[in-house]
Amino acid sequence: MRYEPRRKGRRAMFNGLRETIRAYKLRDPAAKSGIEIFLLYPGIHAYISYKLAHWLYRRRRYFLARAVSQWSRFVTGIEIHPGAVIGRRLVIDHGTGIIIGETAELGDDVLLYQGVTLGGTGKDTGKRHPTIGNNVLIGAGAKVLGPFKVGDNSRIAAGAVVLKEIPPDSTAVGVPARVVRVAGVRPDFASELDQVNMADPVAIELSAVREQLDVLEKKLLELESNKS
Repeated sequence: MRYEPRRKGRRAMFNGLRETIRAYKLRDPAAKSGIEIFLLYPGIHAYISYKLAHWLYRRRRYFLARAVSQWSRFVTGIEIHPGAVIGRRLVIDHGTGIIIGETAELGDDVLLYQGVTLGGTGKDTGKRHPTIGNNVLIGAGAKVLGPFKVGDNSRIAAGAVVLKEIPPDSTAVGVPARVVRVAGVRPDFASELDQVNMADPVAIELSAVREQLDVLEKKLLELESNKS
């Protein structure tokens, strides 16, 4: 009986790995099989190494935890601090250059592309890194810096620099990132993989200004025609 907790822990670990591989198959159109993902995808290798490093970190084996994470960074190009807290079904597409800081927290079903940084600003203490909600997509090269939250079902466009909280069901684009709400509609897998064709809040505002100018121009023309 004394081995039962360990067996349960192993079972949970393998179940978590299986559902993560299934998430890769759903979200990566290039994935051909679970075996290919398990053997060849650096995101999976980084995830497995992180689980070991995090296990050591929680038991105060800090040096060993960092050694595992740094070896994983050398092999995969993905740096996940062992102190980070990561939810279920994390998908890392390509992954080169990804950095996840010590106090970062990631919810379930997060999708990260290459070059993403979940970092700090250098001026905070304690909680220094962002909290990422469930079902969040962060596009290639995006930087999320600071101890704030990115809400559930949000999308960060490629190349965006996010420096403040993002509400749920929103899209953030630009440098620094600006937010446009996406009507609370959760995207399907096909649309959520699009990192580029996201609503641009600046373009939306300019369009609204143009519409107002058109209305004013029509009114001026009507006034001039009435005077004549």
